Amino acid sequence: MKFRPCIDLHEGKVVQIVGSTLHDNIETAPETNFVSEKSPSEFASLYQADNLSGGHVISLGSGNKDAALEALSAFQNGMHYGGGVNPDNASEYLEAGASHVIVTSWIFSGDRLDTEKLSAMRDSVGRERLVLDLSCRLRDDEFYVVTNRWQSFTEEKIDAQLLERLAGDCAEFLVHGVDVEGKSQGIQEDLIAILGEHSPLPVTYAGGVHNMSDLALVKELGKDRVDLTIGSALDIFGGDIPYSNVLEWMKKQSL
Repeated sequence: MKFRPCIDLHEGKVVQIVGSTLHDNIETAPETNFVSEKSPSEFASLYQADNLSGGHVISLGSGNKDAALEALSAFQNGMHYGGGVNPDNASEYLEAGASHVIVTSWIFSGDRLDTEKLSAMRDSVGRERLVLDLSCRLRDDEFYVVTNRWQSFTEEKIDAQLLERLAGDCAEFLVHGVDVEGKSQGIQEDLIAILGEHSPLPVTYAGGVHNMSDLALVKELGKDRVDLTIGSALDIFGGDIPYSNVLEWMKKQSL
């Protein structure tokens, strides 16, 4: 299991939000846990110094392009980028320094995965540089992919069949547990277990981490095959978990 760092952007600032409160309506601001005075490039440079590649820069809404390009340029080929990515603009983020681009909503038509759009996205950047965001919410005790800033349920259920079906079109999966994202009240254990059991590709889980014991729990539930992002709970984002403790824990796992 690896620690995958994040840079979440809203209105050009590095933030941490409660994921379920993100909306298309620009007049409805998401519930924000943290807004940093540090620039995106400062966080990217920190991750580069600590050799933490494979994290992600996520644009939460409009007005973040310059901030995203700044972060990507500061850590060349070190982070993935997601937020409004499509075949027409993906190359700009890759050329700016993103190692991969992350896509969700664009490959859906309504509540169904659009295989033609997925193929177009894959062909435009190459399978090896495409990450599919399968962020999901619970409905009827099962996890379904959500789109449109995590507000619209699709009919695509997170299970072995979906993960296997998509594995040929991308390099990795990114999965936010949206119902717990930004709340620092506990991880979605059932979701992590599904990912650990069935994902044929590298997969990163994000959402709900609230203390150091959650790292060991993710490692166990995910069978050491699910990587982890920690946001609001980290002290660099105003939380209680020291970033340095996470680095030390990860270092010990590699011994």
